[in-house]
Amino acid sequence: MVKFSKAKPKKSGEKQRDIAIPAFGCKNHIGADRRHGLIRTWTVSDAAAHDGARLPDLPDRNNTAGGVWADTACRSRNNEAHMEKNGFVSKVHRKKPKGRPMPERTSKANGRKSRVRALVEHVFGVHKGPMGLFIRTVGIERARTRIGMADPVCNMKRLVRLEARSAPR
Repeated sequence: MVKFSKAKPKKSGEKQRDIAIPAFGCKNHIGADRRHGLIRTWTVSDAAAHDGARLPDLPDRNNTAGGVWADTACRSRNNEAHMEKNGFVSKVHRKKPKGRPMPERTSKANGRKSRVRALVEHVFGVHKGPMGLFIRTVGIERARTRIGMADPVCNMKRLVRLEARSAPR
């Protein structure tokens, strides 16, 4: 991935140029249980990869729930066809129409979907906050290994919280 930054304009009036600065990193994509917030599936990609391209890898076919919640980056014909073919119900956010306000019906539907998605975002908050997960490795395989070790730890912490909440007092 290349990020462009604006160069300082020259005093001589020459045309301004952009300088290419490489951007590095990785993304953690997870499939989490809606009710308990436990990570069921995960994958790691480089930062340049499109989020929507990873959606077919995440839904668990052994899961009894059929809904798939995701943000607007995951809405595409290919992903919608994949979910329909595999028996999943799409709960992916809809985009705002270009140049027009978002219809109220769509806005309310996105709001209902956001309540479910917010539960999954807590997983990423645990990674960054209490676990202090900061990936700074060379190579995607090393990043995949670190994230792969962090996800079960996150599940264990979540399980301890769930058991403490359900224990009689």
